[in-house]
Amino acid sequence: MIRETNTPQIILVVEDVQETRDGIEKLLNADGYVVAVARDERDGIQSARHQRPDLILVSLAGLPREVITVARRIRERAEVGENVPIVVFCIEEIGEGEELAIGQNVHLTRPDNFNQLRSLLTRLLHQIPIAARGKNNSNSIRATVDQSTVTPGQVDSVLFLAGSK
Repeated sequence: MIRETNTPQIILVVEDVQETRDGIEKLLNADGYVVAVARDERDGIQSARHQRPDLILVSLAGLPREVITVARRIRERAEVGENVPIVVFCIEEIGEGEELAIGQNVHLTRPDNFNQLRSLLTRLLHQIPIAARGKNNSNSIRATVDQSTVTPGQVDSVLFLAGSK
């Protein structure tokens, strides 16, 4: 995807399985995104510090609560700000094809195909004003962020409720 300034949007893909990481990178590149890849939390932090992403896409092995915590730490420790959305995907505790916003600009999904994931990424990226890219830009426009927050201790309950729809 190209923004108004003809600069491609950057998606950081944090995925621990190389084949999956490579496949996601190819599909997102074909859609016009610049893709930075990382295999774990440490790589994700380094990559995000080196090249500020417009969105962080995470799929790691582990309990959903742990993966969500890792995703939030990547954004926090890389100091990219909460206006950068996080998408944690392939969380089995929510139904296939479902999306769930859990607050602090963090979204869970279990897409049933790549087009569904692509649609979510597009919607989230278009909510971010171009001017919000500047880390310390006092003139930057802030994206509207869901003000409700879900602490890591509440994630299990949220996932349980989402799965019981």
